[in-house]
Formats: sequence, structure tokens, C-alpha cells
Amino acid sequence: MAGNIYNVLFLCTGNSARSIMAEAVMNRLGRPNFEAYSAGSHPTGTINPFAIEQLRRIKLPVEGLRSKSWEEFAAPGAPPLHFVFTVCDRAAAETCPVWPGQPMTAHWGVEDPALVEGSDDKKRQAFKNAITTLCRRIELFLSLPLDKLDRLALQKKLADIGKR
Repeated sequence: MAGNIYNVLFLCTGNSARSIMAEAVMNRLGRPNFEAYSAGSHPTGTINPFAIEQLRRIKLPVEGLRSKSWEEFAAPGAPPLHFVFTVCDRAAAETCPVWPGQPMTAHWGVEDPALVEGSDDKKRQAFKNAITTLCRRIELFLSLPLDKLDRLALQKKLADIGKR
């Protein structure tokens, strides 16, 4: 895969927070070798305002981000996917569409900050924790020598990242 642009899809159920934040982070940190997307099994159609706030806090662009169905990425004409990461347990347990090209997959579960109740400060902290975890995992992923790992070794490393 050396020399290619790798397409990465982050999946969650609602595609309103974690997967959206992961898409934005990967598109910043992974350029020019990675193009990130996000989608949901049951998209809400909106992005959580606390997710937008966190992205802006770390100076990431939010223009063009939208909540969308994972069906878009299984349809003809969709970008070929190299990696698919689920970032919520519910999406990981669902039957995913068949992705053309057999991308590498892994589960990188992150607690859902949108479920946190209480004050806005408590919610902001939950979103900050989520984006910090996503940034760390994406940085670990980007440090992998993709062109030097065979498929089995890469699959193990991708799974290990989801445990950190």
C-alpha cells in the first residue's frame, strides 16, 4: 500500500460526536496520506454542539462535517476504503454493510460523551476526554509502518490501539 492515499471510515451509531471528531482529527493529522470519513448505522442528522466546540477548541475545521449513513460508503461510486474503525460498542455489534475491497477493521470503542448528564462543564469534560482518546489512537495508527507490516500483524496492531 505504500505511496497510496488511504481512505479511513470511522463508524458510530448516530454519527453525531465520536466518529465526527475522529474524522476531523484524522483529516488534520493524516494529510496528505489519509482521507477520513465518518458515518453512522442510524445517523441523527445533526452534529452534537459539544463535538463542534471541542473541534474548534483544538483548532480543527468543522465546515463540511455532516451526520450521514454508512450506506453511502457501501454504494457504487463510494471511495474505496482501506480501514474501517468502529468507535462505539453499539455500532461494533451491528451487522455492517459489506465494504468493497475488504478493508482492515478494528474496534476502537470510546465512551459516548453525548450520554453524559449534568452540567455543561461535565459534558464538555466528557467530550474533551473522548477527543483526547481519539487523538491518541489516531497518532498511534499514523505511526505504524503500514508498508512494512503484513496483514495479520497490522490487524493485531489495529486491535491493540483500540485497547489504549
